[in-house]
Amino acid sequence: MKKKPIIGQAISDILSELHAHVFIGVPGESDPFTLTMLEREYIAYAISLYYQCDHCQEFHARQIKLERTKAKCKKWDWKPELIKTTLFLREAKKDVSDSEWKQWLRSWKLFTEKIHRRHPGLACYLAYAIGIARRDEDLMDLAHESINAMHADDDAYRGVIRDIDRVVIFMKAATSKNRTDPVITRHMKSRGLTIV
Repeated sequence: MKKKPIIGQAISDILSELHAHVFIGVPGESDPFTLTMLEREYIAYAISLYYQCDHCQEFHARQIKLERTKAKCKKWDWKPELIKTTLFLREAKKDVSDSEWKQWLRSWKLFTEKIHRRHPGLACYLAYAIGIARRDEDLMDLAHESINAMHADDDAYRGVIRDIDRVVIFMKAATSKNRTDPVITRHMKSRGLTIV
């Protein structure tokens, strides 16, 4: 017997459709992608790190490995670099002094150059995504400067912003769901109920 999702089949179906629009596309319905599947998976992985969702981290790490193999990417120990990126991006300008922020900016610039050599634009895409996720205008402005400079073509620029935004929207819902399902299951079990 197939298990019914906690959230109900209708919501589960909507999440599945959202996943399709964000990652694989729905012919005749989805906007075209500008960022590659690998870039979108890197963003999803960073969001899952940021929100500490083990389920999403495992899933997107597998997808990144698959995409890197398909693309025949050069060897790169990407996982610790994305973890470091996420650690960098936990800092918010509003939480530090001006001198600390200036030092953070210098350190961030040096770090992003290292990431840029491996995957151009990735660090600013991740920064923009996390800025959206936590509604951090300062971080979004900072990342936008780089995105804007990298993409002179309006359609490419618009597509990059759209792709980042839709991954964030999907991942925030997915990370919330995956992080709360065990709690909901525990609550239901406390009443002697099981998820069918």
